[in-house]
Amino acid sequence: MQNKQNTAPDLSMVMPCYNEEEILRYTLEKLVSSFNNSNYQLELIAVDNGSSDLTGDIIQELAEEYPAITPLRVDVNNGYGNGILEGIKVARAPWVGMIPADGQVDAEDVLRLFEAVLSSDGNVVGKVRRRFRMDGLTRKAISSIFNLFVRSLWPSLESIDINGSPKILPAKLLELMDLQSTNWLLDMELMIKAHYLNVHILELNVFARMRGNGLSHVRAATCLEFLKYILIFRFSPSLSYWKKSRFKLVKQSHSKDSKM
Repeated sequence: MQNKQNTAPDLSMVMPCYNEEEILRYTLEKLVSSFNNSNYQLELIAVDNGSSDLTGDIIQELAEEYPAITPLRVDVNNGYGNGILEGIKVARAPWVGMIPADGQVDAEDVLRLFEAVLSSDGNVVGKVRRRFRMDGLTRKAISSIFNLFVRSLWPSLESIDINGSPKILPAKLLELMDLQSTNWLLDMELMIKAHYLNVHILELNVFARMRGNGLSHVRAATCLEFLKYILIFRFSPSLSYWKKSRFKLVKQSHSKDSKM
């Protein structure tokens, strides 16, 4: 669907929404309102990620009311990461971000994070660190095990909250990463590839709220899925191939710049 904004956005935020009818209206309106009160133009790509409830209808309704919202429909849910990857394809801004639809991070903190990355040299992934969490013991346990395991495989990784979202980075850097994960491991893939590309991680401490409405789609069994796919990713030929191909592109780019 064609974006209704007359000017090019400063930031494209991709929000995958799967059966989020109870919380979605609040989340979308708060984020749009926060940026409307700033000097930055937001493109909020709300992805109906194969929902079976009224999520898609709510997105369409709000898109008619708020020009900043770009609706996108994925007919079949193929994972959280797939919803983000589909949204990235239509992003138009020089900065691209990703954020869950649960509303656990304040919209004002999203704006603060964007202002922080704008003040950087551009070689950066900006993300939140959920310094204060109110989302329950199960989620905290899953997150702690996940982060410890990832750090055991990549000890020099800068972040201790890999899945902390939103994340914001330059569109050119996102293209270089060539993200592939269609499941919950998309955040980890982004962070690992940023690590290999020597990209600085800028973390903003935030308060992570409990969900006001709706249900989390992360379960205790998700932890086992995390661990399984982390090992697959760590030792897969695809990661080695990406490292070789992307470093070659970076070297070629630097060579062209030096000749100019």
